[in-house]
Amino acid sequence: MRLSEERKQQLLEDCREMIRRPALSGQEKNKAEFIESVMKALGYDEVVVDAMGNVVGRIRLGKGGVRVLLEGHMDHVDIPDLSKWTHDPYGAEVEGGRLYGRATTDMTGNLAAMIHAAANVKKDLGDLLDGEILVAGVVHEECFEGVASELVGEAFKPDCVVIGEPSNLTLKRGQRGRAEVVVETYGKSAHSSDPSVGLNAVKKMAKLLLAIEERFVPKTHPVLGKGILEVTDIISNPYPGASVIPERCTATFDRRLLVGETREVVLAQVQEILDAEMAKDPELKASVSLAVGEDRCYTGAPIRAERFAPAWLFDENHPVVQSALAGLRSVGQEPALSHYYFCTNGSYYAGKAGIPTIGYGGSLETLAHVVDEYIELDQLNAACEGYAGIIRAILAGRGCDRA
Repeated sequence: MRLSEERKQQLLEDCREMIRRPALSGQEKNKAEFIESVMKALGYDEVVVDAMGNVVGRIRLGKGGVRVLLEGHMDHVDIPDLSKWTHDPYGAEVEGGRLYGRATTDMTGNLAAMIHAAANVKKDLGDLLDGEILVAGVVHEECFEGVASELVGEAFKPDCVVIGEPSNLTLKRGQRGRAEVVVETYGKSAHSSDPSVGLNAVKKMAKLLLAIEERFVPKTHPVLGKGILEVTDIISNPYPGASVIPERCTATFDRRLLVGETREVVLAQVQEILDAEMAKDPELKASVSLAVGEDRCYTGAPIRAERFAPAWLFDENHPVVQSALAGLRSVGQEPALSHYYFCTNGSYYAGKAGIPTIGYGGSLETLAHVVDEYIELDQLNAACEGYAGIIRAILAGRGCDRA
């Protein structure tokens, strides 16, 4: 199912129009409306926009059957310093075989490729296949991995999922998870001219950080590597603390998770260190918890969740992995098997719901979030062909087995 020049051009133009529509998390409305219109123009049988603003297109083939979901997020990160860009981040400029712009790699390019791939399968193979193709553009992935995806999963109940994050056309079969771990120390406020009558929570935190650094021993997974606990910020209260001894100090840790590490396990590992330190220092009072995020979707719907996204990994011989490999080979690709180093919406589909999930997409993972972000046009076109190959292999009966 190689793309004709006409299809390549149509894909490029729709992708460029998507890039021209900024879509920070919670502000995806314009991009969502365009995606909805593209799906309808390409002949999707149904397009639904849910309460959070996720756009889901459905294509029914033959007698129905296996339901495969291709999923990509519509939101993207902000542009902190526009002066560093040599290309307009929302200009969708094409130069030297590359499409430039914010979200070209992460991940509007692959979302556009998914949308067109599903339509191409319907046009070319609709009379030969049975099943359903779902393509979803979801909101708020950059801040809430997997949270909005849960609405899609519960409503459409896919049998298997393809996450379209960039993979340089390799096939991903898992990822580490992510948690935001919050440690707090508590002191007593006083005027800083007489610190002896107070208790400095920052000083207590400084000692505790050293203890956590020394005593936390990360587990290692043969495929996913090490679990990580890395401090990312420290905030005192009150802040700014002019002439005031801080009564509370909060440290946030980025915790990269391995398969099987639950929220209870993650918290218990840190709590054990806190308990030992508090036993040695009667003045030390500390607690550990998971951060909670909350925001609003562009529809006005609230989004709120604990910052915990599980790891997941499928065996290389799992039916959905082998099916995807067969589909990619059918379009002339020979993808290596690998895993994502960052977190994706697969944390819900695979990590929480147990749905067979793979990742595949064009462009390099290292191009996400960078200045002058781009996607190679060859990779954009190859990703579209690859998605079509995966869909065809799955619907031809090569497997969405959850075993």
